[in-house]
Amino acid sequence: MSSSPSRRRTSHTLHRRTAGAALVGVAALLTAAIQSGAATAAPQQAPSAAAAHASVQLSPSQRAELLRDASADTARTAAAIGLGDQERLVVRDVVKDADGTLHTRYERTYAGLPVLGGDLIVDTAKSGATQRVIKATNAALKVSDLTPDVTRTAAEQQAVARAKALGGTKSAADSSRKVIWAASGKPVLAYETVVGGLQDDGTPNELHVITDAATGQKLYEYQGVRNGTGNTMYSGTVPLTTTLSGSTYTLNDGARGGHKTYNLNRGTSGTGTLFSQTSDTWGNGTASNSATAGADAHYGAAVTWDFYKNTFGRSGIRNDGVAAYSRVHYGNAYVNAFWDDSCFCMTYGDGTSNTHPLTSLDVAGHEMSHGVTSNTAGLNYSGESGGLNEATSDIFGTGVEFYANNSTDVGDYLIGEKIDINGDGTPLRYMDKPSKDGASKDSWYSGIGSVDVHYSSGPANHFFYLLSEGSGAKVINGVSYNSPTADGLPVTGIGRDKALQIWYRALTTKFTSTTNYAGARTGTLAAAGELYGTSSAEYKAVQDAWAGVAVGSRSGGGGGGGTVFENTTDVSIPDNGPAVTSSITVSGRSGNAPSTLQVGVDIIHTWRGDLVIDLIGPSGTAYRLKNFSSSDSADNVQTTYTVNASSEVANGTWKLRVQDQATYDTGYINGWKLTFP
Repeated sequence: MSSSPSRRRTSHTLHRRTAGAALVGVAALLTAAIQSGAATAAPQQAPSAAAAHASVQLSPSQRAELLRDASADTARTAAAIGLGDQERLVVRDVVKDADGTLHTRYERTYAGLPVLGGDLIVDTAKSGATQRVIKATNAALKVSDLTPDVTRTAAEQQAVARAKALGGTKSAADSSRKVIWAASGKPVLAYETVVGGLQDDGTPNELHVITDAATGQKLYEYQGVRNGTGNTMYSGTVPLTTTLSGSTYTLNDGARGGHKTYNLNRGTSGTGTLFSQTSDTWGNGTASNSATAGADAHYGAAVTWDFYKNTFGRSGIRNDGVAAYSRVHYGNAYVNAFWDDSCFCMTYGDGTSNTHPLTSLDVAGHEMSHGVTSNTAGLNYSGESGGLNEATSDIFGTGVEFYANNSTDVGDYLIGEKIDINGDGTPLRYMDKPSKDGASKDSWYSGIGSVDVHYSSGPANHFFYLLSEGSGAKVINGVSYNSPTADGLPVTGIGRDKALQIWYRALTTKFTSTTNYAGARTGTLAAAGELYGTSSAEYKAVQDAWAGVAVGSRSGGGGGGGTVFENTTDVSIPDNGPAVTSSITVSGRSGNAPSTLQVGVDIIHTWRGDLVIDLIGPSGTAYRLKNFSSSDSADNVQTTYTVNASSEVANGTWKLRVQDQATYDTGYINGWKLTFP
């Protein structure tokens, strides 16, 4: 949300949820009737879909040229997708497919002010025709009053007080700016205030507080700093790419954009000293030798670079061929590691008693993947999108560890198992059953957005494990796993390589800053459909793996199969306005509808109590699914209702009718389905 957000990995206490991402006009999201368990939201792709939709590797100059072209054409693009007169687009990223399709990611401004939560992706065909638009918010971007009623000073004082309550050390704000806040409902004029200093554990502080400029109410907050031949401590003896100048070697990797590794020597600022020596053998495998942590960090950066390049064709964290840098020996007994976009660098502490540097492979991959997320979807670091942000780093950190194929640190679905951060030899997180750590959640539920993002990441980590390996007991690389499912039904995995490709494509071409779990399901299904076809085993496995963590239904519409009819076209719900409907046409059925008709509803909304929901049968009869409730402040309606519709003829047009009956909160119908047993 800021111009230079950064990443952290230890737990903190930010508890705020955001609206889900809106997927608008996606060709793969159409009304469809599916027989006998082949539930899908799109027509079947041609056999060449995977090749056509694979992203091509762009050289830095090719990428720069595409960005220049997009920047020169922002006015036409804004007009083509129906933006208002005061809205402008700012190009942030571009992905090109083999068939010439471009996925261009934009930020928005309104009346010259940055719009936080206004990001969007525009997909254009090779011909230049707009194919689809994916928005972080469906709310109309319109603010009637651009003059604040609250002073900037008052907003800064609020932010500083909040930072101190969280253990911050600074008595003044670092910066404050006027913005449009659009990430969690109706867009409003606001202040974004940033407070620096240090947090109570010694981590650099970058607290962002969003304050309503009309009321002074705090709307949102998030922490900008987000955690996460060498004789290494964790990976054994490994090759390192270094630079020789005269008789001195330095940890400077010229083969990977010039990635440098520095020794902070217990400091907490600056770059420290570049590791240099006359011998090209670094460290001795123990924490007592300062170069050991340097070797681990340098190796982790190299493997992460190679993983992204050889797995996804990505050239560096920003995909521009430019390296980050690493800093080790941060602070004294600092039990953490973090990525920071403001320095575009990785930083590692030495752990308890300075004996366990946090420089293991999966930690390096995790933290640097925060940089990738920042430069692609930019997932807000709070609520459900924050959990997805953390899970993305766990997913790709796991990918890095498997990619390395290192016999000393073999690939596994455990996070931080080498660094002993708990002091008892247990890992930080488990992907097969996240709740084994005592705090993470195995499955989605309506209140998960209020959980710390390191624990709300559990359902996405669990999804990735199920999609990769499937459910049940198994042993992989000597580690025993036993992954359950929320519905008690089995999931068959498709392999880690395919699961990684699906998640990366969703992150880079489907997710936005406000994507939540429902949006992640939609995005990964769209990605799987493009890569493997919507009638493929991979597509169905994505549905089943999400159902295994209580997000959406199975590929057969549930455990018992049946005929599924679905509409996943977005429909905006006016704030305190007239009812809207979404239609499904049922055909090919005989007789009347069943007494156990299943109605699966997926609505994204920032205060679900405002909503009244009805199913309208072909006869026009209304079946009440949900009543208004002024006390139900949770987000979203994502559930399945059972309706006795036996008096209705099955064939015909069925409608989901939704009305918002109170002010201030907004949302949209993300999709719904009918399942006939």
